[in-house]
Amino acid sequence: MKQTSKIINQALKEGRHALLEPEAKMVCSEYGITVTKFKVAHSDAEAAACATEIGFPVVLKIVSPDVIHKSDAGGVVVNLKTPEDVKAAYNRILNNVKNYKADAKIVGILVQEMAPSSTETIVGAIKDPQFGPTVMFGLGGIFVEVLKDVNFRVAPINADDAKEMITQLKAYPLLKGFRNTPPADIEALSSVLLNVSRLVMENPEIKELDLNPVLAYQVGTKTVDARIILE
Repeated sequence: MKQTSKIINQALKEGRHALLEPEAKMVCSEYGITVTKFKVAHSDAEAAACATEIGFPVVLKIVSPDVIHKSDAGGVVVNLKTPEDVKAAYNRILNNVKNYKADAKIVGILVQEMAPSSTETIVGAIKDPQFGPTVMFGLGGIFVEVLKDVNFRVAPINADDAKEMITQLKAYPLLKGFRNTPPADIEALSSVLLNVSRLVMENPEIKELDLNPVLAYQVGTKTVDARIILE
């Protein structure tokens, strides 16, 4: 996986321990994890052109090594429906970030598709000092934050491990389809877990990985946000 090695080496060379979101998404894509369509823009006109190419509605997010919590900095604007909205949001984000951290290095602004809403899941990996790379799966939102309903397995995992991580959640009935919620594509979720396992096994520089949310559809999945921390 040449691109992934290149991205990781470049970040470390620059003294960065966190990949930028577009870098993290490129790594995911190379490992067969479906991410939202995205482009990085460097002017408001370019952002509007990217949005038109991707298709509305879109989300804009700041890309900066100095801004980890983008929302706190006013660095995220969602549900933009016209090129004019995108241009205005682009300039608003730049102003917000400059007010938040005047010397922040700004690489550009990420323009990404606004994925249709669906059941939110979270996929993660962490390098445990005792067990090494460990993969995590849970339902997003309240299930992770309040109920701590997550499953862990030491990597590498196989197809059976991935299935168990999903089906042994207390909230699994929600993934099977509950009331007016359609069933999630369990095979596609298993495939995300297997690909994350392979990614962390093949790239020992990765200390933490956080895909949140991974939207689970009736067919397929889509990773909306990706974070990768290096050692």
